[in-house]
Amino acid sequence: MANEALVKSVKDIAAASKAGDAEGAYRGYHQLFDSEAFASYRVEDQRQVLRLMILAKGLPPKPTPVMSQAYTSAMSCLTRIVPLGDAADYELLGVCQVMLGDEASASETFRAGLAIERARDPQSKLCGTLMKRVSMV
Repeated sequence: MANEALVKSVKDIAAASKAGDAEGAYRGYHQLFDSEAFASYRVEDQRQVLRLMILAKGLPPKPTPVMSQAYTSAMSCLTRIVPLGDAADYELLGVCQVMLGDEASASETFRAGLAIERARDPQSKLCGTLMKRVSMV
């Protein structure tokens, strides 16, 4: 990540998480994703930060209200990025939809990403991941 402000935000979020302050970390993600600056960062940098939160391990089965705010903010960011046609973005959006309880939309999103990835490389790891996600919703 090239932008110093973005790096600082991510470090602050990571520090909160490492200190056991999950709510503080998700509040940080929410504020970052809702900021005007975030949309101005390179798409690759946005994706990297979105992946950090969305694909994190050990999440509770039901998000807290603060987590839901962060996932809602992430979805807003992803709706700007998804039209670029990267299947991995569809996976991220679908996970957000699952976390927010919209499994019907998540199923459609995962299927759309799977169609893109199958056309690109039917043997890819992402293709397998998307097939697994489709079968789970």
